[in-house]
Amino acid sequence: MHEWFGATGGSEQVFRQIADLVPHGERFVLWKDHDAGETGLRESWLARTPLRHSKAVALPLMPLVWRTLSRQRFDVVISSSHAFAHTVKLGAPETTTHLSYVHAPARYIWSPAFDGRGSNPLLSVPRRILQGVDVRLSDHVRGYAANSREVQTRIRRYWRRDAVVINPPVDVEWFAAAPPADRVQAREYLLGVGRWIPYKNFDLIIAIAEAAGMPLVLAGSGPQETQLRQLAERANVPVVFEVRPDRERLRQLFWGARALLFPVHEDFGIIPVEAQACGTPVIGLRRGGLLETVVDGETGFLTDSTDPADHAALVRRLDELSAERIAAHATGFSPARFATEMTAWIDDECR
Repeated sequence: MHEWFGATGGSEQVFRQIADLVPHGERFVLWKDHDAGETGLRESWLARTPLRHSKAVALPLMPLVWRTLSRQRFDVVISSSHAFAHTVKLGAPETTTHLSYVHAPARYIWSPAFDGRGSNPLLSVPRRILQGVDVRLSDHVRGYAANSREVQTRIRRYWRRDAVVINPPVDVEWFAAAPPADRVQAREYLLGVGRWIPYKNFDLIIAIAEAAGMPLVLAGSGPQETQLRQLAERANVPVVFEVRPDRERLRQLFWGARALLFPVHEDFGIIPVEAQACGTPVIGLRRGGLLETVVDGETGFLTDSTDPADHAALVRRLDELSAERIAAHATGFSPARFATEMTAWIDDECR
């Protein structure tokens, strides 16, 4: 079980890896985006409605959709959840073991300070209602796994449940095995990667590059593109946009970057691990997933500040770091490690 399935995204990568562990299993999603090439997915009835085009409008209906997903019953159900997938019920608790891998309790209803999509004061009452629904409809879940200690803490705070921590899989070997021409780049620019939406702080990334006096490459796509391009035109350093780079191009960009700028509070963050697999250090905030993926002072630098000057000061310290040490650290987040830990967790919960 997964929420909506997009063309790209860390949660989709995790879902694929979980599905590979149980290749005989059915794979359900709310809907699949039109540009997602994944095959073999069973979409919910929500996919046949216009609501598939608006996650925010569809959100209140999602618990109902998960509860009316199918008349089939299963011995084991594994959900990949960042909204309401963990509320799905395809059998009684006495006969069905339901396990949930949690990317985050839905930020827009539980943590609106992190994600502005739920911060409108007019949504405070609907948010409280959805919180109650979220807890009430998930009491049948036998076991939770969290993608980070950050998420483990939120599961305990919001749902009053314990969870094991299993960090997501990252294809670190592929990123490390770049062609020789990519590996000898001069590393003369800073890099920002991700979806161009407000909470990712790409405006701050541009300001950091200006304060550091270094060229910047922004890779990704999103609704803030026009606004970011306007900021880039006024910037005192070159800012290049790489819109929807493919995987090979993204690897080239990681290998050519002086550092990845990641001033965002993420639940885990696969992108910083991909960068480190390429020997590229990360400069970001001392919170969330970066506390688990970056070794401060060894594979990057973390700061509590959102002042561009403070981040720029860390850019000037990058020569203190070893690319070999950075790449070696990233190997601890491999798909093989994920498969081993997930298999052990599933086996333990199904005994």
